[in-house]
Order: sequence, then C-alpha cells, then structure tokens
Amino acid sequence: MLRKFFRSLLALIFVSVLLLLAQGCSKSSSPTSPSPTPPPPNSVSIVDFAFSPASITVDSGVTVTWTNNGATTHTVTSDGSGLFSSGNITPGGTYTHAFVSKGTFGYHCSIHPQMTASITVK
Repeated sequence: MLRKFFRSLLALIFVSVLLLLAQGCSKSSSPTSPSPTPPPPNSVSIVDFAFSPASITVDSGVTVTWTNNGATTHTVTSDGSGLFSSGNITPGGTYTHAFVSKGTFGYHCSIHPQMTASITVK
C-alpha cells in the first residue's frame, strides 16, 4: 500500500516537472515579434533590468506610475535621501508618486543598483 502511494507521488512529481519544463520551453521570442508598445505618458515600465524610458519630463503636480512588466522584483528609490521609495514591486505591480517640486530627480532600483533613471519636473 505504501509502495503504491510513493509510486503515485513520484509519477505526479514527474508529470509536474515535465509540465513546468514544457511551459518554459514554449516561451520563445521570434525576431518578427512586434515591438513593445511605449508606455503611456507619465509612466515608466520596468522590464529586462531597466527603466523605460530612462528619463521623462513631467509638469509639476503630475503623478508618475511605474509598472513592473518583468519577471523580477524591483524598487523605485530616489537618489536623494527619503524623497520617494516604492518598497518592493513584484512582477505585475505598480507604484505611483506625485511630483510637486521642480527639478531633476534621479532614482534607481535598490535591489539592482545598475538600474538608474531620472524624472525632470518643470
């Protein structure tokens, strides 16, 4: 009886692994794939370990929205101490911040510091 249970469990694990592998293999990109659409105004997409666009200009009082379109958790953290910080943004998540002061504000991902960008507020 116990042997039958373990055989069934092993079969279930084997099938699950095969399904996961097949799912991962089916996600391929082709050179003829359409280009990703640009983000709407006042928004930034986080994908492939980059902020896109890397810099935007907005009017004072505008709210900017960051969307994590990648598969990895990221943050939106101001270079200036305490100006804004999203905390962790999981895949599919968003963060918004209203910019009321004029100036140029650099920011980065605190998890992946090579990811940098800026917002210019006029």
